[in-house]
Formats: sequence, structure tokens, C-alpha cells
Amino acid sequence: MVFAGGLMRLLFIASDPMEFPGILSRATGPQPAKVAVDWARSARIGDEVLLVANGAGPSRAAAALDASVAVFRPEAVVSTGFCGALDGELGVADVVVGISVDDGVCRYPLRPVISKAAYRCGVIRSISHVAQTAAEKARLHASGAAVVEMEAAGVALRAQALGLPMYCIRAVTDLAGEDMANNFNSALRPDGHFDTMTILRNAVRRPFVRVPELMRLRQRCARAAYVLGDFVADCRF
Repeated sequence: MVFAGGLMRLLFIASDPMEFPGILSRATGPQPAKVAVDWARSARIGDEVLLVANGAGPSRAAAALDASVAVFRPEAVVSTGFCGALDGELGVADVVVGISVDDGVCRYPLRPVISKAAYRCGVIRSISHVAQTAAEKARLHASGAAVVEMEAAGVALRAQALGLPMYCIRAVTDLAGEDMANNFNSALRPDGHFDTMTILRNAVRRPFVRVPELMRLRQRCARAAYVLGDFVADCRF
């Protein structure tokens, strides 16, 4: 990872640690960090970075930023992790770099990155729930967004208030034309984490559809995480 203006301190915010293995694989000296979030690691990828995960949704992401700046003092922040495709041309593990974040009310500008790797640029649509149907994704795409996720708007609101430059880099795990058989929203707890037992109990009610979907999503997430790590390590901020 190279910074266009020289080395700097960069904060990465995701919802879950499973979004960070790829980045960690390209980092040196990762170690637990004392930050008031669910999970945090400090490391070096060129210069010092802090990786934090604090659950899904805008409020959890905003809280992660506030907790991190209290101990790390970043010079820029990156909202990262997985996303759902709204653009039908996007495939699994495709990297999308946001040009802005749209929460349906406000649109926040984002900084660009430079990379020799393939990636798409587009508007990031940020909502407070999982977009589970192709119909909902089509409605969101009609607003001009390329992908959908749940944390970037919360990060953007706090980053703007703190005067921090912001980037958003996401990797696709579900496609625009796909409906989800598993109801992930019913398993989303107030702490921003998905209740695994609720998901599994619901999955066994339709095991021939829901269990394969869970296995497929797990494989996609693993692939997307490592593609994301390679991209982040080799791009210029």
C-alpha cells in the first residue's frame, strides 16, 4: 500500500473480522489493539494502520470511528468489507471503489484511489438492513448506485464531522439478480451481529435451498476478503 502524499495513518472500518483476512495477510506485525470496539488490530502496510470491526449498520460503524480516533488519530478513514451488487454487470469478488455514499437522504463525497488492478467506480448505497431480494436491489440501482452495504453512511457522517478524508472500498459477495433464501435480517441483533443459531434454525426448515446458500456465501466471502486484501495492499491512496 502506497500513499500518494507520503506515509500516513489510516483507519479501516468493517462490520466483521471475516472481512479482514486478506488485508491481514498483506500486513506486517498485526497485533490486538486496545480500542473500545468488538475487534481491533494494529499493523503496518507501508505505514501504520488500524483495522476495526464493530458490527453491521451505520450506528455501529459510527461508534467504531469515534472509539478509534480517541486512541489512534487517523489521517484518513476507509470503509471496507463486503457488499451486494446492484449493477448486473458486477460479479463475485469484483472490487468497487466508491465515488460517493448515498444513504437516501444525503450524499457524501469519497476520495479516489489509484490501482493497476481491475476495479469499478460507483455510488455506494448505504442502508440499515440486508438487501435480500433482486427487486429491492433493482429499486436501489435505479437511484444510481452500483452496490449496497450497511456501514459507509455511518462512517461518512462522523468522518465529515471530524474533517477526515474518507475512502470506501468494497468487494461483491451477492449478485444483483439474486434473491436470498435465508432471512438474515431476522437474525440481526441490536449489537450489529448476526445470530448464528437463528440462521441455522431457519436454514434447516428448507435445508435443500438455504444450507447450500449459506455454504456458497461462505465461499464467496472468503474469496472476496482475499481479493480485497490484495487490492488494498497494492493501491495508492
